[in-house]
Amino acid sequence: MASKPPKSDPVQDAPQVAGPKHAAAGLPAIGHTLRIAQQQMGVRRTALTLLRVNQKDGFDCPGCAWPEPEHRHAAEFCENGAKAVAEEATLRRVTPDFFAAHPVSGLAGRSGYWLGQQGRLTHPMYLAEGADHYEPIAWERAFDIVAEELAALGSPDEALFYTSGRTSNEAAFLYQLFARELGTNNLPDCSNMCHESSGSALNETIGIGKGSVLLDDLYRADLIIVAGQNPGTNHPRMLSALEKAKANGAKIITVNPLPEAGMERFKNPQTPQGMLKGAALTDLFLQIRLGGDQALFRLLNKLILDTEGALDDTFIAEHTHGFEDFAQAARAADWEETLTATGLTRDSIDEALKMVLASRRTIVCWAMGLTQHKHSVPTIREVVNFLLLRGNIGRPGAGVCPVRGHSNVQGDRTMGIFERPAPAFLDALEKEFGFKPPREHGYDVVRAIRALRDGDAKVFFAMGGNFVAASPDTEVTEAAMRRARLTVHVSTKLNRSHVVTGARALILPTLGRTERDLQDSGEQFVTVEDSMGMVHASRGRLEPASPHLLSEPAIVARLARRVLGEASTTPWEEFEKDYATIRERVARVIPGFQDFNARVADPAGFALPHAPRDERRFPTATGKANFTAAPVEHPELPEGRLLLQTLRSHDQYNTTIYGLDDRYRGIKNGRRVVLVNPDDARELKIADGSYVDLVGEWKDGVERRAPGFRVVHYPTARGCAAAYYPETNVLVPLDSTADTSNTPASKSVVVRLEQSTAD
Repeated sequence: MASKPPKSDPVQDAPQVAGPKHAAAGLPAIGHTLRIAQQQMGVRRTALTLLRVNQKDGFDCPGCAWPEPEHRHAAEFCENGAKAVAEEATLRRVTPDFFAAHPVSGLAGRSGYWLGQQGRLTHPMYLAEGADHYEPIAWERAFDIVAEELAALGSPDEALFYTSGRTSNEAAFLYQLFARELGTNNLPDCSNMCHESSGSALNETIGIGKGSVLLDDLYRADLIIVAGQNPGTNHPRMLSALEKAKANGAKIITVNPLPEAGMERFKNPQTPQGMLKGAALTDLFLQIRLGGDQALFRLLNKLILDTEGALDDTFIAEHTHGFEDFAQAARAADWEETLTATGLTRDSIDEALKMVLASRRTIVCWAMGLTQHKHSVPTIREVVNFLLLRGNIGRPGAGVCPVRGHSNVQGDRTMGIFERPAPAFLDALEKEFGFKPPREHGYDVVRAIRALRDGDAKVFFAMGGNFVAASPDTEVTEAAMRRARLTVHVSTKLNRSHVVTGARALILPTLGRTERDLQDSGEQFVTVEDSMGMVHASRGRLEPASPHLLSEPAIVARLARRVLGEASTTPWEEFEKDYATIRERVARVIPGFQDFNARVADPAGFALPHAPRDERRFPTATGKANFTAAPVEHPELPEGRLLLQTLRSHDQYNTTIYGLDDRYRGIKNGRRVVLVNPDDARELKIADGSYVDLVGEWKDGVERRAPGFRVVHYPTARGCAAAYYPETNVLVPLDSTADTSNTPASKSVVVRLEQSTAD
């Protein structure tokens, strides 16, 4: 039997701390998975639901975007995927009675964990101007309110349409179509806060902003470099792929400021041997200083250039541009500067070079540890330089592998969720739908917050997600959101963004991935695109949490009909009745989706075309893969300060908090902890177990403070610290962003530690 939600917020003022673990998964993961699932779903529902996750006739996990193998286990899910499913398929409910009993002012004082634990939203809810309680509202009246506020705007560009990575391809395509028929490209999305730097760098260098490898390439690689990523928590099923690669002879270099249990040893719960002993994954651990990755890859590139016979001269001559300028910059790389920037030893870099030179097929994987710095885009360009030197793009077992976080974040971008759409995409929309889309670029996440803050945006509409908690500079973001005339959230569960509102607010409850979607033409399915460009169907099987829910495509279609009226010739009603008609239009607008409905009928799905991977063709401005030669940067750290990265705990997915433990790092019953190297702590005279305020320092001179964090002496890189978000998003300045991509620089926040008054 499922358990009831907590009545009060758990006390977190005395976290229990033990040493970090050195292996991931195994029996503890199974036990934790079953406990969480049973609490949310009960025993029978747990069995019925989890066995459908990531199956060819089931639903796509609403967690990460890691691809499924061709041959799948009966239990094709990880611990954190099971938590995501359990939270969506929970038997707990948030009804109108809940909102009648809880004023918004009271809910605003609750933790994100408590809010999320209350269960699934069951009815559309409305917060009137000046009110302190949400009240139930009819769907049609809710759409009327949105239409009224949009009609009152001075320009469509005063509206913002945000998208979370959970949104299906079909819903995303309709959503961007609606926004552009309305007249705006204000389509910020969660990519702006995570892999925008990857897309910016890859589009310039190889001509497509996606990874160039498939799952089989990992199995065929000689060397896999995992940089700035923690697969054991953020993409646990990736560990199975790395285990298989190791069994096939691959070597693995891990580049990260923190040692992570999953990259040390993986105890595969699918096999007896895995459960008992597990597989060691990392062959060489480079414990790099935060932000030192560009310097590391630049020096490796210099050393490759200096090694006779190390270059793929034919590939460079035939397929690349800019080699001479790059080579001149790379040869100027300095050992001492690199050792300072990285915190590594000369011997460890020499060892990495030996492994690189011994590899015929090399893949580099990365995540937020590379994408959330001021110099993230040149860092990722340097990774591309590294691969180009030895011809490691466009051949089996080699390439770039940015590992996306949310299950359809890449698909949403493919469908047109982008504030800076390509002219060819807009041309195709105009030809297919007979209207002139706006050509002026819209707002990304950071610019959207500024627009709300400055009064230039008045309506905020979110398709999923938890924008307030996910965004940087929490106090600025919350103040900006409260300036809106109307905030609207399409959601499955309660979160912080529902209690930090504009003058008026709507919560529109929607179906989850796990639920059956029945429309007038019959039962529907949706599609998603994984981190490697594979598109496949997702079919929910559970009865909806409430009869009052609408699907995301239905919400968009009905809203569009109400807002656009007879002026729109788009068949919105037809799209709501039958999602196959949406896919027919996608097939005519977006390259690679021809015969969409027929191809997605294949249970394995299909791979989208990728010119560099498939043809060694690079659709860049030069027609070739571009070497680049940016100056090397790394964060400067004033004396007595630390460089903080924000990160997830193991009981967390993005801003969703499943529990208060971080099992692999030895943290229990609390999230307000800061991990500090013991040598740094001694120099700063900060004892293990003491309590400090984290105080951000940035050039604007504004004091940003996160109070009451327990110090944990931890084997981080020297000069570096780590703490969980969203609690530490308050320290990330809104204007501290990556060059070119404008992604918040959440992995290089300069902080000082002050003794807490609560200590």
